[in-house]
Amino acid sequence: MSIGEGTPDVTAAARLGLYAGQRCVLATMHGKETAIAPVLLGRLGLVVTSAPNIDTDALGTFTGEFPRAGTIREAAVAKARLGMAATGLPLGIASEGSYGPHPHIPFVAGGIELMVLVDDTRQIVVSEYLVEDAPVFDHAFADPTDELSVFLDRIGFPEHALIVMAADAGQAPGPIYKGLRNRRDLEPAIARCAAHSRDGRALIQTDMRAHMNPTRMATLRRLAGRFAERVAALCPACTMPGFGQVDVETGLPCEACGAPSIMVRHRVFGCVACGHRETRPRPDGRTHADPGHCPICNP
Repeated sequence: MSIGEGTPDVTAAARLGLYAGQRCVLATMHGKETAIAPVLLGRLGLVVTSAPNIDTDALGTFTGEFPRAGTIREAAVAKARLGMAATGLPLGIASEGSYGPHPHIPFVAGGIELMVLVDDTRQIVVSEYLVEDAPVFDHAFADPTDELSVFLDRIGFPEHALIVMAADAGQAPGPIYKGLRNRRDLEPAIARCAAHSRDGRALIQTDMRAHMNPTRMATLRRLAGRFAERVAALCPACTMPGFGQVDVETGLPCEACGAPSIMVRHRVFGCVACGHRETRPRPDGRTHADPGHCPICNP
């Protein structure tokens, strides 16, 4: 079935781009269509179709029962292809997230969300990502007698659901409780998992599945907007969709000594099909770096 607010008028949608009025499959078990489908319909005219009975968990879970094989991009492409195989559509979309230490800011949590479009008609894969600076991603260790109100308030429970497992189960697989959204279920889950743990404690962590974490769902909505812009951007050389930033060049001159700094000097844009590349200036217009970023002035 189609997801969103119906199929767009083809004449009007034709103004939206190459994919207007076309159908694609979104591979997800976790309700991501509610965040992604309306954005792609409105920005690209792309009609998102669901794929029933697809086990995307087999490609990796946040709790580790199924470790993710390969990179975050490879996992997203594999998800998209599961949907394409199930529906026979030549267009597939999927997203993948990774949460842990922030990639740029020390001592805080962060996340990377990536979305891909696999287009077998054009033989291309378009991807876009964003870094989430303030995810609801946290954990705590507790025994059954510990007071958890501060932790629960911090993570926005019960709107943000929890996962509970043994803190130290050893080699024996222990119980895992997911999607917990009330104290009635949370407290016995902690007791059972603590009893299974060698140190008598349970590990309580935010459930990062999209339908259990409204903050992550909002992040996916923002990513869908960026992704739509990327898909709509055509290569100036071959007109294929998906032209966008693929790399950066560092070496912005130091304003004190003129030597190359560690700061970004140019952005590199590229095509997913023909290999065309362009260097573009920083979007903030900055032409020199602070000496604090210079390996000569600040060795």
